[in-house]
Amino acid sequence: MIKIGILDLQGDVSEHLEMTRKTLRKMNVESKVSTVKTSTEVAECHGIIISGGESTVIGRLIHEKGIDQIIKENKIPVMGTCAGMVILGQETDYDQPLLGLIPMKVKRNGFGRQKASFEAELELKITENHYPGVFIRAPYALTVAQEAVPLGKIHDKIIAVAYKNHVATAFHPELTRDTRIHEYFIKEVLNCVE
Repeated sequence: MIKIGILDLQGDVSEHLEMTRKTLRKMNVESKVSTVKTSTEVAECHGIIISGGESTVIGRLIHEKGIDQIIKENKIPVMGTCAGMVILGQETDYDQPLLGLIPMKVKRNGFGRQKASFEAELELKITENHYPGVFIRAPYALTVAQEAVPLGKIHDKIIAVAYKNHVATAFHPELTRDTRIHEYFIKEVLNCVE
């Protein structure tokens, strides 16, 4: 059995909780999915999802609670969406705590403010057909190290990146009905558990 934790510090946590449960049922994986708030709870997980929200707040709380140390020490796979993408990067255009698990520099609010939110059909390396991207105050990767894999772009801006067993997206897969991004992450978690 695997345990997936949805980091419940701030952001659209319930949507990720439901999407992850739906994905695991679809994949027929014996699992437990729950929200996690403490380093002790995170330490019990095989994978962690960091949702959208305010990256400065989430990053600060991850650091203050020692969650960053637990994730790194236990080599826990992480999926980050929107604000989670910022937090997974090694550098951003603002002074804030980061996990630094993916060698990339991230531009916060790269597509503009809330009113500039949009949806787009995306071509991603990990999906056969178009993927419905929902962008809300979305970031993008300015630069990505050679060892990381850009999974998709929009207007030459990198909007999804994979590195080792981590994945980051600028968009919100939990706000769609499409489970493919979550499936990709669950497979990475399973690879680490086996």
